[in-house]
Amino acid sequence: MRLLLVRHGQTPSNVLRVLDTQVPGPGLTELGEEQARALVDALAHERVDAVWASSAVRTQLTAGPLARARGMEVRVQDGLRELEAGDLEMSGEDDDVLAYLETTFTWARGDLGAHLPGAEDGHTALARLDAGVAAVAASLPEGGTALVVSHGAAIRGWVAARTQVSADFASSHPLFNTGLVVVDGDPRSGWTALTWAGEPLEGPDSPLWASGPAAEPVRPAAFGG
Repeated sequence: MRLLLVRHGQTPSNVLRVLDTQVPGPGLTELGEEQARALVDALAHERVDAVWASSAVRTQLTAGPLARARGMEVRVQDGLRELEAGDLEMSGEDDDVLAYLETTFTWARGDLGAHLPGAEDGHTALARLDAGVAAVAASLPEGGTALVVSHGAAIRGWVAARTQVSADFASSHPLFNTGLVVVDGDPRSGWTALTWAGEPLEGPDSPLWASGPAAEPVRPAAFGG
């Protein structure tokens, strides 16, 4: 089966460049709403058997236009929500943003016990995301495809931990609002990343900082293991 992992559209917290990870969280900016509408045409050529979003308002609003265009409902799965910032919630300090991102990619490098103060560790976070992905997979027919609207750090961290994409690649390549990562596979045999399109899918662009901390690169590196 195939998962079209799309990051949500721009939010006010993205524009402020703060770590806003709790649910239900903010809605979308006007630009974010345009990005969400652009997904309808950008993914028109893709088979979509189900539309899923996290429990955050911003992901459900992003998924809404495409779901309506396809005559589908947006199914909500809490396991797909953003990685927790803990005590750093709503911080925009550079050191805090770096600590958040580095912790995310430390899990993909094998240190699952790492965590921010007041936040989940890698064991808990990845188990939650795995459960969310498994729920999506269970809703699909054999060979089916799901649109999954989730979050920047959640997508980047899970893909780095569960596919052949290295932590170095995921940490160095941005995932702007409505950027897309496509993976094939299933929960039992595992997942393979097919594409990493970090920029908005035919939607309006904005500077990297206006996509929020979860979009940002940590350090440059190459694709693969």
